[in-house]
Amino acid sequence: MKNVTDSFVSLGHWPSAGSFGFNTDIFATNPINLSVVVGVLIFFGKGVLSDLLDNRKQRILNTIRNSEELRGGAIQQLEKARTRLRKVETEADQFRVNGYSEIEREKLNLINSTYKTLEQLENYKNETIQFEQQRAINQVRQRVFQQALQGALGTLNSCLNNELHLRTISANIGLLEAMKEITD
Repeated sequence: MKNVTDSFVSLGHWPSAGSFGFNTDIFATNPINLSVVVGVLIFFGKGVLSDLLDNRKQRILNTIRNSEELRGGAIQQLEKARTRLRKVETEADQFRVNGYSEIEREKLNLINSTYKTLEQLENYKNETIQFEQQRAINQVRQRVFQQALQGALGTLNSCLNNELHLRTISANIGLLEAMKEITD
């Protein structure tokens, strides 16, 4: 506890400056603050983060598997469409004289609709994957922030007790009185 109090007291007294003051150099203080925050985040959030990422990974893999099954169903539909196409082609040979142009139109419509269905399924799969990834990232960010904040508050509350608080206040009052005597 003495070291913590001494560090609070020494924050206001810089022998080279000769007076009390705060370090307002943002370039010197920000790396220290950021390294403390990153250290706390890594220390408190790495287990939760890995669990969340593992869970999200499993969900995404399940989504991919489901999409692959849908793709397999679409491929089966494509094979059925191809079989139907072959059937239509044989019928076209039989009815070539009567309705050749209409059969060709049906063939093209069937192929186009099948490819559109495949494209829609592929787009749905990609959108689902992107949505799930973004949702997982947002959930992980939110959880890490909450846990880091709770950990920091818990650490601050456990470190500050009445004795330390009173000693810090007394030391700061002493520094202010010394500053007042210097300015008078």
